[in-house]
Amino acid sequence: MNRWTTARFDIDLTRPRVMGIVNVTPDSFSDGGLHASTAAALEHCERLLTEGADMLDIGGESTRPGSPPVSLEEELARVLPVVQGAIGLGVPVSVDTYKPEVMQSVLDAGADIVNDVWALRQGHALEVLAAHPRAGVCLMHMHRDPQTMQVAPMEGDVVHAVADFLRDRAEALMALGVDRARIVLDPGVGFGKTVAQNFSLIEGQRPLLDAGFAVLAGWSRKSSLGSVTGQQVPADRVAASVAAAVLAVDRGARVVRVHDVRATVDALRVWEAAIMRG
Repeated sequence: MNRWTTARFDIDLTRPRVMGIVNVTPDSFSDGGLHASTAAALEHCERLLTEGADMLDIGGESTRPGSPPVSLEEELARVLPVVQGAIGLGVPVSVDTYKPEVMQSVLDAGADIVNDVWALRQGHALEVLAAHPRAGVCLMHMHRDPQTMQVAPMEGDVVHAVADFLRDRAEALMALGVDRARIVLDPGVGFGKTVAQNFSLIEGQRPLLDAGFAVLAGWSRKSSLGSVTGQQVPADRVAASVAAAVLAVDRGARVVRVHDVRATVDALRVWEAAIMRG
C-alpha cells in the first residue's frame, strides 16, 4: 500500500513517514506531564514539525502498562483544544483514542486519523469510522488491556496471531464500506508481548504487508529497548529507538511513531540514501 487516505490528506507512503508523538497527559511512560497544557502541547507540535515530522499523533490517555483509565470528559478536555489548534498547522493530525465519543468529536473538529490501541473494539467505534467519508485509521494489536497486558503476556509465536487479529479487524471495517487505503496496521510492540516476541514482530510485519496493508511501527523508547541496552530511563533510549525505527522501515513499515523526530528523520535520510545507491 503506497497511499494512506485520511480526512484532509492523501499521504504518500512510497517513502517512510514520521509520526511525532504529542502526549497531553500527566502520566505517559516517557514524557508524561511535559506537554499537559494546551499551550505546551501546541508548542511541542510546532517543534516536532520543525524537526521534520510528517504528521502528529495527539493522545490524552496513557496506555502504559498498569495505567488507569481516564474519563471521557477529561480526555476530551485534554485533546480537543490541541486538535483544534493543530489542524491549522498544515499536516495530518491523528488522535490516539479508543473511545467512540472522542473519535466522533475530534473527527468533527477536523482531525484526519484515529489511532486506536483497541482496534475499534470499544462501543460503536467501528461505526464511527465507517460513517466518515475519508478518515484514516490505525488499528493496533493489544493483548488483554493496559492494566493487565504485561501481567500475563502472550504465549508462543505471536507473529501469526497478531497478523490474523489485525486482518480480521481490517476486514470488519472494510465490510462496512471503508476503503483499504484508509487503513494502516500496527503490530502493537510492548502491548502484552515479551521482549523476544516484540523483536519477532520486526520480521513479523511481512504477513501484514503481504495482505496489502501499510504498517505503522511504534518502537519509540519502549521497555524492550531498555531490556537489551540496559537503559532503564526512557529518555536514554533515543539511539535504540532510532535503530529500531530504521530496522522496522527496512523490513517494510511505512510509518514510524516516535518521540525523537529529528534523530529519526536524520537516520531515515541515511537509510534512503543507501537504498537509492543500492
